[in-house]
This record gives sequence, structure tokens and C-alpha cells, in this order.
Amino acid sequence: MTYNNKNISRRNFLKVGGLTLAASAVQPSSLFSSSLVAQEGYVSKRPPLAKRNFVSSAVETTIEQTKSKIKDEKLKWMFENCFPNTLDTTVKHSLKGGRPDTFVITGDIEAMWLRDSSAQVWPYLQLMKEDKKLQVMIAGLINRQADSIQIDPYANAFNDGPLGSYWETDNTQKMSKELHERKWEIDSLCYPIRLAYHYWKITGDTSVFDSNWHKSMELVVKTFKEQQRKDNLGPYSFTRDCDRPTDSQINNGWGAPVKPVGLIVSSFRPSDDATQYGFLIPSNMFAVVSLRQLAEIEKTVLNNNSFANECTALSEEVDTAIKNYGIVCHPVCGQVYAFEVDGFGNALCMDDANIPSLLAAPYLGYCSLNDPIYLRTRKLIWSDNNPYFFKGKAGEGIGGPHVGLDYVWPMSIIMKALTSNDANEIQTCLKQLKDTDGDTGFMHESFHSDDASNFTRSWFAWVNTLFGELILKVSREYPNLLTQTL
Repeated sequence: MTYNNKNISRRNFLKVGGLTLAASAVQPSSLFSSSLVAQEGYVSKRPPLAKRNFVSSAVETTIEQTKSKIKDEKLKWMFENCFPNTLDTTVKHSLKGGRPDTFVITGDIEAMWLRDSSAQVWPYLQLMKEDKKLQVMIAGLINRQADSIQIDPYANAFNDGPLGSYWETDNTQKMSKELHERKWEIDSLCYPIRLAYHYWKITGDTSVFDSNWHKSMELVVKTFKEQQRKDNLGPYSFTRDCDRPTDSQINNGWGAPVKPVGLIVSSFRPSDDATQYGFLIPSNMFAVVSLRQLAEIEKTVLNNNSFANECTALSEEVDTAIKNYGIVCHPVCGQVYAFEVDGFGNALCMDDANIPSLLAAPYLGYCSLNDPIYLRTRKLIWSDNNPYFFKGKAGEGIGGPHVGLDYVWPMSIIMKALTSNDANEIQTCLKQLKDTDGDTGFMHESFHSDDASNFTRSWFAWVNTLFGELILKVSREYPNLLTQTL
């Protein structure tokens, strides 16, 4: 099928360009094995066993063990539906040239985002020691991500082969048939490092760190340095002929001017929306953590001391710049982390639900939960001082311009709980997540703050798996919360 992409946004693409995937997402009963509720109680909405894309014995055991600890029947049902959703519906695993190879779609879009795919398998990493098959599948994703970075380090999303894309007429330097979308986002290169680093730490397996992976990491560092824009604008620009300003960049695709101060430009946010000011602080925080992890791998595993030192120096430079330019004085909340800055003194104080976010800074390892600046920032972003914090009859949380005003992203509620050490706060988040699924048994991209049945994206695997991650964390650290009906 062909489309004219003039004046079409990504949201509309999901409506008209998702083909059978979007149709399945809109009508989940055609994809999953049963409808909402049977007379005898909640019925699993997982695909039948024979139709699941990937089956892990360790994941299945974890589901049964965790369900036995959850008293609330709806919460138990939602966990069973959500936690394995990535494996059930989005994983394509095989051997390619004798190496494990794994392609992970986002759900309702038949493409692999470096960010989403990493996050989708993240909660399964702790189970790899109990399931070699699961470990090999994740190793395959690390291999595929390394290959993808070499196709184009500036791309955020890839096809499973040279299939072409709905967005191939975007105005950017190159748009090969292997690319689904070419939006430059710092986090796209951080997530593969996070995945590979923790894979190694958990399994001790270093086989994924071959010459091909190292070549990709050299491209990562090269791209980060290019986007510090110290000498010139760099090799990347992007515009799109569309009806949504956040799907394109100003100034002929180069974005708003920035002053070179050591921070890295991200043309787009992890929401795939354009940045207002080029230095996106949450993504620069993520880069600091990822570069430190990369340095450790390169030094300890690959004995590349020179490159490891280069990674460490870049990490320190970016971290220093965050402290010098990314912390601002808010008139109500005091010293906080800005969301975006430009190096000239301009700053945007807000947060977006997508991860990396300011809310997620401790989750990604940048700071502690008790960091005073983080705590003040957290207070700001979960209040009406954040222009994208919404509160209504159905619930409250952080959204973003990607979907629009008054739409809360469950991802933000999950992240609030994951970065909390307050049992009452976590319980409130769990109840809100339970009550805002639109009676589908799954998480969604967003829901209207006044009506949870008005939601976007029925099939969004990342947030489903993230919800499963939260339930497992609560089971380990706050088990009493699961022994009651919410």
C-alpha cells in the first residue's frame, strides 16, 4: 500500500499506516486469546501458546510465582497480560550467519526502535541465568543493535531489512531502505550500551563484545562528539513535510541555535518530538551514565584503554556541563534540573513522560533518589509548575506534546513508583494504574485525565513490560502492598 505523507503526523500514521498491526491493536480481541472478563473471573489475554513469538520458561515461572503473591484479582490479571507482552507479540529471534539475531517491534508499528527494544527486554535480564534460551535471545538483540548503529548512528528506528519506510521522503542527509525513521535522539545510542553492559554484568558473557560491537561503539562516541557542535553544526539536519511542528526541526532542520558548552545536542526527545532547546538534559544525563559503562567494558573486557579513557573524558565533560548549565533557579521550586537548555542562558522547566526523563534520572543511574536537586525537580514536575502535568477525574501524571494536552502517560505513573521509597506513594500509583487501563488489561501510551476509556495505542509493548517490572520490584521490596485489594 502506498501513502502520500504530506501533512501526516506520526499519530495519524498509526491510524492509517499501521495496516494489520494497527487493526490488531484497535481490536485486541482479534490478537489475544480472550475478551475482558468471563463469568468466572478475569481471563488471560495472552495469545495462545502456539501463537506466542517467544516462550521463556523462566518468565513463565516468574509469572506464576508472582501471581500467587497478588491478592487483587485485576492487578494479577494485568500483570499476567503485560509482563510477557514483549515476548508474546514483538520478538523475532533466529540465527543469522551463525550468530544470534533478534528483531523487536514496538507493537503497533512494524519497526524496531533502539530505545524501545532495549527497554522492552530489560525486565527479563534478571532471569537470563535461569533460561539460556532467553539469554541467547537478548544477545541476539545486542548483535542486531550493533549492526543497526553501523547502518546509521543518527537513526532512531529500523526495518527488518531493506523494506523502505513511510518516512523515506523526510528531508535529511540519507534515508536508506533499512531505516524506518531518522530522528537523532541521544538516548537511541545510550540504550544499547545499557542493555549490553547489564547483560555482561549479569551473565559474565563477553561474546557479544566482538570487533563489530566495538566498531559500533566508536560510531556512538563519534556521533556524540559531532553533536557537541564545537566547531560546526555537524552532519545531521532533519525536516518533515507535516502538520505537526514537533515532527520537524526549525532553521532548515538544524534546530534552535546552541552555544557549545560541552553538552550534546539531541534534535528530538525520546518521545520522537523535536526539542525546543537542543541540549536535552535527561538525555545528556543518560549519556554520562552510558559513557561510563562503555569505558568499563572497553577497559575491562576489550583492553582498549585509550578508547576507554576517551569515553571517560567525554562523560566527565558532559557531566560538568550539566552541573554548570543544566541546573537552574526556578522561581517556586528553587535549584532544579532544567529539561532543556541552549547554553546561552535559556532554559525549559518541564518534564516529558518518555524515558529518559528528569523523573527517571535515578532509575537510569545518574543520581540517587535522595539527591536534593532531584527531589526539588521531582516536586516541580509532579505539580502544576510542569506545563505537561495533568490532573483530572480519572487520574494524574505527566504527558507531553506527542499526544497533547490533558493526556496522562501511564509510563510516568510507573516511573514515579519505580523512583519512590514511599510505600503509600507506590500504592497510590498501583491503584491508579489498575483503574486507568480502560478495562483492557493492558497499559497504553496515554489516557485522558478525565476519562481512562479514552486512550491511545492499545498495543504498546514497552509500557506493558515496564508495568511488569514495577510489579516485580514491589513484590521484592514492598510485598505487603500486593497482599491487599487496591
